[in-house]
Amino acid sequence: MSISNVPRVQQSSPDIEVFCSRQFLEWLQLEQISLAFTTYQTSRLCLIGVNPQGQLSGFERLFDRAMGLYATSERLFLSTKYQLWQLDNALALGELYNGYDKLYIPRIGYTTGDLDIHDVAIATPPPTPSPSTGRGLEEPPLFKGGQGGIVFVSTLLNCLATLSETKSCTPLWKPKFISKIVNEDRCHLNGLAMVEGQTRFVTACSRSDVVDGWRDKRRDGGVVIDIPSNEIILSGLSMPHSPRFYQGKLWLHNSGSGEFGYVDLQPGKFEPVTFCPGYLRGLAFWKNYAIVGLSKPRSGDKTFSGLSLDDKLIAKDTEARCGLMVIDLNSGNIIHWLRLEGLITELYDVQVLPGMQRPMALGFQTEEISQLITLDLSREQAEPGHE
Repeated sequence: MSISNVPRVQQSSPDIEVFCSRQFLEWLQLEQISLAFTTYQTSRLCLIGVNPQGQLSGFERLFDRAMGLYATSERLFLSTKYQLWQLDNALALGELYNGYDKLYIPRIGYTTGDLDIHDVAIATPPPTPSPSTGRGLEEPPLFKGGQGGIVFVSTLLNCLATLSETKSCTPLWKPKFISKIVNEDRCHLNGLAMVEGQTRFVTACSRSDVVDGWRDKRRDGGVVIDIPSNEIILSGLSMPHSPRFYQGKLWLHNSGSGEFGYVDLQPGKFEPVTFCPGYLRGLAFWKNYAIVGLSKPRSGDKTFSGLSLDDKLIAKDTEARCGLMVIDLNSGNIIHWLRLEGLITELYDVQVLPGMQRPMALGFQTEEISQLITLDLSREQAEPGHE
């Protein structure tokens, strides 16, 4: 990964070039954040930050078909071709490892088989019943026993699912227009929005109930579904992705039109905020900013042809890009950007990593992962008589 006006970063690919807007690095430093994103077709987890010299720090690790990404303060969850990985930070506050202030190590891998996992999230237990009425929210299947956990979209199975101790997954919910859970990508269910720790909205490219039927509805068959009621609350979208609930609004990408916007839930209408020159996938928020992922449509793939995005790019005399754009939610203006050229042409997901400036991760192809040993001394320190 070679970076414009910056020496090439160690452990990165020379056939990837990264360019950014003039104030992008200053913005990352000022906000004390880094960014993580996944690349669909090149199987990478990429971490973007700023090094001590104020230059862009780019770090990448290979994970086969890296897609869904979810970040907590000390952990990443990453979906890959047939596994879901948990990566944990090994550094305490103030510690450095080779100049990096965050070190993610793949600790746990769940083998699911190829479920075509798209969005991933962590759900929390539902509210407890009210003492006055004894009534509370009915527990969905995920929470039997009062536990939360990992929940993800299985696009292949057209459903939401969670991990199983003995099987590939445990299906939790499916759209009511899907007649049965079967390994046929029928509606291309892809995006998941959480509200207060609960699964609430999903996006799908169509309401088709036959295998691969969604491809016939790419231009205007996309829908948003309310999970509790299992009702479609918005239709007429073009391959929607990345629904996220933030600041009281449901935001998403109308990807086939290159539009980032929000859903006006009362009339059930999509309100575009910003046009971005690319096929949109991946959405995260920080304060009053949205970080949007852009991809180049796959050359020669009919799935990405015939969309209104093509017409808009021609009208604006520009080409589709791959990278990130930072959008001011007040004005809708694109205030910062990062652009990828070369090997990487598609992104899937993006996450904000607060409180860090230069993250890295260990992979499986070097001896580093076998030689780095860290100890959990919490039990020893808690024992009586320990000084």
